[in-house]
Amino acid sequence: MNYAIVEAIQQLIRDRNIEREVFQEIIESVFMAVIKKKYGSTENFDVIFNLDKGDIEIYCEKTVVADGELSDPVAEIELTQAREFDPDMDIGEVFVEIIDFQQFGRRLITSAKQNLSQKIKEIEKENIFTEYTDRIGEIIIGEVHQINRKEIRLYQERVEVIMPRPEQIYSERYRRGDSVRAIVKSVERTSKEPEIIVSRADPAFVKRLFELEVPEIYDNIIEIKNIAREPGDRTKIAVVSNDKRIDPVGACVGMKGIRIQAIVRELNNEKIDIIHWSPDGETFIKRALSPVTPISVNIDENTKHVVVVIPDDQMSMAIGRHGQNIRLASTITGYDIEPVKESEYFVDELDLEEVDGLSSSIVAKLREVGLQSAEDVLDAGKDRLLEIKGIGEKTAEKILETVGSYFEE
Repeated sequence: MNYAIVEAIQQLIRDRNIEREVFQEIIESVFMAVIKKKYGSTENFDVIFNLDKGDIEIYCEKTVVADGELSDPVAEIELTQAREFDPDMDIGEVFVEIIDFQQFGRRLITSAKQNLSQKIKEIEKENIFTEYTDRIGEIIIGEVHQINRKEIRLYQERVEVIMPRPEQIYSERYRRGDSVRAIVKSVERTSKEPEIIVSRADPAFVKRLFELEVPEIYDNIIEIKNIAREPGDRTKIAVVSNDKRIDPVGACVGMKGIRIQAIVRELNNEKIDIIHWSPDGETFIKRALSPVTPISVNIDENTKHVVVVIPDDQMSMAIGRHGQNIRLASTITGYDIEPVKESEYFVDELDLEEVDGLSSSIVAKLREVGLQSAEDVLDAGKDRLLEIKGIGEKTAEKILETVGSYFEE
């Protein structure tokens, strides 16, 4: 038993994550290739590699022929020579010759080593590709070892992964040796090593962080419906609870904000708005524009265009820095949101307070449901007015009559 060879092989199998059976097949195929080069054929050869002993045995089956009738020394052996090993051999029988691979010569052995090395690299590349393809969407931790303008290269368990500039958070700076968390985004085969792309800018990174920090999300009690993100600045995340007893926003924030703070720290103080998702478009849009409260929301479902009326003093907050808030709200809701100042929207309409005959309490009730002008009341009609708490049929008719007569004037 060659203990040195056995130990070297076992170490190689562990380091390269190669299965024993696969490694055995590689060894045998490599020596078959050497045999092919030396003898021109492998038909009557057999290679057995004993992993536990570290031994390689090469067998060649030859047909015994009469002395002087040898025509193919690779496939035949003369009777006298065969009987030197086994006195009972006879013409026509099969003689098994054990071949010492050392006799192949230095050139062929060197070729075998190179072939073996290449096959091991190919398997290693395939193992890496398979492993990281299965890990797409998973957060990994890598150590920075190279930084340039286009990308950052990290080592993750002896495997190099790449974080291109677009996948970085623009406000973050890295140094060699830094530990960085990122999500595996994609894996591509190349002529060299598999190209593993990781990201900290992808919305999926934020989603995965929430899954790790909020057990209710991991357990599917709370569901993330959508995420809109401008990396390094702001993220809006819409969540809904599958259990009416659990507040999805409160669960994501955590006791004293401990859960959300952990995520914000990981994202280098990126602002995060957690929104309670709603199947009702108007409600969801209003929540998405938080902290702004729109006066009215006018949705065109055919074009997915929305006009939201914003109090004048909240307009800059609704739009956000460089239009960020309105862009994120549009992305997360799926609507093209157009903010309009209250003073501009109602400039050509008759305000309810200008209509004689409407009490202040009635005006307040109408405003509560988004009816700001006389035109709004007439468009709403009697049925809509009856839905308002505190307004009965006679009152509704009186309101419409008052507003209508005022219009006629």
